[in-house]
Amino acid sequence: MTISSRLDSYLTAQNISFQVIEHDHSASSIGSAIMAKIPLNQIAKAVILKDHEDRKLMAVLPAKNKINLSAINDELMGSYNLLKEKEVYRMFSDCEHGAIPPVGDAFNMHMICDELLDQLDYVYLEAGDHRKLLRINHEDFETIAANSKHLRFSSEIFH
Repeated sequence: MTISSRLDSYLTAQNISFQVIEHDHSASSIGSAIMAKIPLNQIAKAVILKDHEDRKLMAVLPAKNKINLSAINDELMGSYNLLKEKEVYRMFSDCEHGAIPPVGDAFNMHMICDELLDQLDYVYLEAGDHRKLLRINHEDFETIAANSKHLRFSSEIFH
């Protein structure tokens, strides 16, 4: 598999430039960071949530962090929970399992973005497979996250 077709179309349409970083196969965002020798806080991962009305939401946060659903639900006055893996796999059929690009607009999803990512010069994104990361500069990441709500909703797992 290569870069997700929906992600590729979105990046082209938005005129977002990126550098492809190839690495050995990994099973997770953290594994990709280690394989590509990239700081764990610079890789953004996507976590898919849904509320009681089955509305989907993509939460984008640093790969080394853990999502805080209470913070999201308090801020959005919602009742979001993690989407079951089977449903996630169906929604992202052009991606390998666990390699969801953290770009809500590319998949017609609302997105929230952890403020920690807003402070980075470069953000690395899963591209849809477990062998490539996309390196995006701060300005282009702002474009990707322009339609998102930015708030703090994660905490570090690793220091």
